[in-house]
Amino acid sequence: MTETKVRQQYDQMAAVYDQRWSSYVGSTLSFLQAWADISPTATVLDVACGTGEFERLLLADNSQQKIVGVDISEKMLAIAREKCRKYLNVSFYTAPASALPFADRSFDAIVCASSFHYFDDPQAALLEMKRVLKPHGHVVILDWCKDYLLCRICDWVLPIFDSAYKQCYTQAEFHSLLTSAGYQISRATRVRFGIVWGLMIATASVELGE
Repeated sequence: MTETKVRQQYDQMAAVYDQRWSSYVGSTLSFLQAWADISPTATVLDVACGTGEFERLLLADNSQQKIVGVDISEKMLAIAREKCRKYLNVSFYTAPASALPFADRSFDAIVCASSFHYFDDPQAALLEMKRVLKPHGHVVILDWCKDYLLCRICDWVLPIFDSAYKQCYTQAEFHSLLTSAGYQISRATRVRFGIVWGLMIATASVELGE
């Protein structure tokens, strides 16, 4: 199962993750923070939060931001907890995106960065995010975009070398997944980071009547 392989891979990588991916993580998460424009009073859920870098960015702007992070790698979460140990308003849970351990309508904003391409069942993850999203809340997802040539090459090559990798999507495929799960997309774009990384981002909310 992909989820088990992802957990094992990131448990092994946790100690060096921030250093190895510092440039990518810093640029993409700073972009995500600016794009999401999260209200200082919002309760935020970070799905597949990794080592808590997005939490660190939010707290640098607003030390009172209420944030919950979830990830399947306990060793990544151990680093996240250490980073945020001074903040009683931040908590972390071990859980997959497809089975979030929270009550319905718990969060004002949900973010998910550079993780969608690992999900076994992206539709199940989207439905879970929808379940825990408050009315008038929004979901922001940032991930690799198969519309870019190098991402298409990565999508072909990575399964050979990385058994945890699932697949990335074109922007059209990604939007179709969102609308099929009952979301209404309010804002979306594609963006390139350096030569290799072509990503897409979308802000979505639950359609009226859902």
